[in-house]
Amino acid sequence: MNDNMAQRIFFAALLVAVSAAFVWLIHGFLQPIFWAAALCIVFLPLHQKIIALVKGRDSIAAALSVIVILLIVVLPMAGLVTAVAGEAADLYDRIRGGEINVSGPIDWIADRLPAVIETAESAGIDVDGLRSSLSSSAVTISQFIATRAVAIGQDTIRITVYFFIMLYLLYFFLRDGRKILDGLVRALPFGDERERHLLERFAEVSRATLKGTLVVGFVQGAIGGIMFAFFGIGAPVLWGVVMGLFSIIPAVGPAVVWLPAAIMLIANGSLWQGIAVIVIGSLVIGLADNVLRPLLVGRDTRLPDYLILLSTLGGLTAFGISGVVIGPIIAAFFLSIWEMAEEEYADTDQA
Repeated sequence: MNDNMAQRIFFAALLVAVSAAFVWLIHGFLQPIFWAAALCIVFLPLHQKIIALVKGRDSIAAALSVIVILLIVVLPMAGLVTAVAGEAADLYDRIRGGEINVSGPIDWIADRLPAVIETAESAGIDVDGLRSSLSSSAVTISQFIATRAVAIGQDTIRITVYFFIMLYLLYFFLRDGRKILDGLVRALPFGDERERHLLERFAEVSRATLKGTLVVGFVQGAIGGIMFAFFGIGAPVLWGVVMGLFSIIPAVGPAVVWLPAAIMLIANGSLWQGIAVIVIGSLVIGLADNVLRPLLVGRDTRLPDYLILLSTLGGLTAFGISGVVIGPIIAAFFLSIWEMAEEEYADTDQA
């Protein structure tokens, strides 16, 4: 091995070691870094229009873009979190105090269809035990939701620090994004044309995935929350947020929230309200995904449903609630790399 080769190997090893040390150093701030980058990708078209309005003054354009993002995204989200925390705590108190009877459907069946209860008991099903299990499970679940929501509200110092780091980085990502990308293209040893294609494809798929995930979730959650408020179902903001989160997960959807609520309404004597919830949930909330997602995402850039499911669940496990977005973004990057590899090898085979 000659001296030149040894120097290259040593430099490569040093580069990897220093990069790994740097990632370890900032790993506690990866989430605000991610959210700054994600918001930059989503709002880049708007930022480019603002640049044109201020005649190319990048610093002013970046500041204005951050203010717009703050007003239309960040502040409403902060208010939403506050409302969810309050409603979650109130829901837990009402279930624990017995004000909300979660075993109402069983009681309704026992009053109107006693033969069904007798058949279930003859089959070895402990109906009374099922009532008790439903009540204890409802208390446990509501306690978990309330604890998580209140914990988010109480962890104000860390959230505040992350918030300002995210805004600070967002400003520089918007202002210097082109320079940062050019630096990456020069540094990475994959070939400039290939790298630019990968970054453009990644931005395209990520933007489409984020729009499809967040906008569809927001619309379905908003419709569900308004529906719950109209029919007097408690904690409409909380359940609207839960429906929005479930709408992201294929094969699950917001029906896991509004369908039990409709059953509870019917069991408690509100027949027409329960039927109305089923109709609105099936036609309006259900169709919102089928109508909006193709418009926002498009056929060419949409991730397959199975990949969205796996990446969302994996993201939740690895990153918590932020993983709902982080997971699909990583999946988008994975898909972009493999699509580029497929094109690369196809060109090689044809040559």
